[in-house]
Amino acid sequence: MSFLDKVLLWLHIAFAIFTIGPVAALTGATPRYIRQKNVEVVRYLHRGTRIFGFLTLGVFLFGALLGRSALGAPYLSVSMTLFIVGAVLLVVIDRDQGTAVRALSSETPEDDAKVQTGRIAAFGGIVSLLWLVILVLMVFFNPPH
Repeated sequence: MSFLDKVLLWLHIAFAIFTIGPVAALTGATPRYIRQKNVEVVRYLHRGTRIFGFLTLGVFLFGALLGRSALGAPYLSVSMTLFIVGAVLLVVIDRDQGTAVRALSSETPEDDAKVQTGRIAAFGGIVSLLWLVILVLMVFFNPPH
């Protein structure tokens, strides 16, 4: 493994640790604070989800650069597809968090953001499972270098 590959691997793992974990925690905590109608915390979680969700693209970028010679391998194709699906779901979660902030900020008592609570919880769980599947693919199907 060349020095460049080692740097790319380090960046790939570092971005995975420092972005995917926080975004999973932020999306997982959001429904609780929507139910508590704590708009300030939901706003904070929304901003954090947006920032860390964007930074997860670094995981994809450095992983693609690291696997540049084997991008046709099935485990990489499946992993990249699952990552893109997870990223799309994060966009939906971000939208729902914004909607929840607006609903909780409004003066109308009917706006309680219950629809967003369920969708954020479901999609957040699906995204976490997708990343777990990607981890399994990377560890068990990645041939040794």
